[in-house]
Amino acid sequence: MNVIAELRWRGMIQDMIPGTEEQLNKEMTAGYIGFDPTATSLHIGSLVPILLLVHLQKAGHKPVVLVGGATGMIGDPSGKSEERNLLDETTLAANIAGIKKQLEQYLDFTPSRSNGAIMVNNYDWFKGISFLEFLRDAGKHITVNYMMAKDSVKKRFEGEVGISYTEFAYQLMQGFDFYHLFTQQDVKLQMGGSDQWGNITTGTEFIRRKASKEAFAFTCPLIRKADGAKFGKTEKGNIWLDPEKTSPYQFYQFWLNTSDEDAVTWIKIFTFLEAPIIEELITKHQQNPAERLLQKTLAKEITSFVHGAAEYEKAIVTTEKLFANQSKPASEMSIEDLEGMEGVVKATLAKTELEKGIDIVTLLADTKIAPSKGEARKLVQGGGISVNREKINEAQQQLTTAHLLHEKYILLQKGKKNYYLIEAL
Repeated sequence: MNVIAELRWRGMIQDMIPGTEEQLNKEMTAGYIGFDPTATSLHIGSLVPILLLVHLQKAGHKPVVLVGGATGMIGDPSGKSEERNLLDETTLAANIAGIKKQLEQYLDFTPSRSNGAIMVNNYDWFKGISFLEFLRDAGKHITVNYMMAKDSVKKRFEGEVGISYTEFAYQLMQGFDFYHLFTQQDVKLQMGGSDQWGNITTGTEFIRRKASKEAFAFTCPLIRKADGAKFGKTEKGNIWLDPEKTSPYQFYQFWLNTSDEDAVTWIKIFTFLEAPIIEELITKHQQNPAERLLQKTLAKEITSFVHGAAEYEKAIVTTEKLFANQSKPASEMSIEDLEGMEGVVKATLAKTELEKGIDIVTLLADTKIAPSKGEARKLVQGGGISVNREKINEAQQQLTTAHLLHEKYILLQKGKKNYYLIEAL
């Protein structure tokens, strides 16, 4: 299998070192991607790197996962406008353990398998290197002129915030990672997002200058939404791979709500369906967009991949139940119906506020459903707020204990798809 040809068809190749495709066609090659351990879970922004590693392993090559225990203490300036908060060792260790547990679901780490995946932590080799050693063995091989020419550095250097020496050194550390893996693990390939191209090529240059050898690399495009919005972000924040942070139902809904334009692109990137099947799906979707065949297939494939087929089936059941509940008057919903609703954001409000009466604008702002009273007023005036399935038309509308369902809850809807269950305490 020609993995580069496969990835190119899927729209997952942007930049590539000459000779990379030939190297991968010639022999089993170890290739790595680095993950920053900034949280205990990866989010869907990490899905493309994960999928690159899975494609690599499917094609018979050896995936290497590098977690940046050392570089995570520094912060990568690529795509950042400000300095990132540094993490302590305890937090990093917890984050690395969480990431490893997740990746074991998607990659085969069987040691006896010739192309079994391995995980490495760059803290393991950086912790034993003194500052003087690093300057002598690494710093002298890459010039400041070379480092300054990188876009990630140039943008920060020319901006108002500037860049600290700590972050400036990041690309040198990442370059040293590639050199270390090249010499110690025979890792000849590095992959990553297109924003990492500067850091990655520093690694290939490091290997060329220090080891007089050739290394390879390619990047994939950064995922963008067709409307310009940031991929993976919603009103509620990141879409996480950890089911405790983002439920499988919410994960499924994210993909189900993909636009038609994005679905055509994402069905190739985020599934392993073969070209003839995808082309047939696109044709059928264009014939009847209202059926949302592409979105349903995309949501099924990626939810099953990340959370398993059983959780996908549960998400379908929950979706059907919620759809059925949408037509039921709030007054007829049992307390079990309310408390069992998936994908509903929970909020609390002091019962005393309802006893004396609270206007809808204040309630929206106090519960953080709206970021401010001004935004809350706009939502109400635009017809975007319903309470207990009844549209609120006046910004002065008062809510009292009479609005409580089962003397405990208010069901509030913002727009078409955002539900909030407010508990009066």
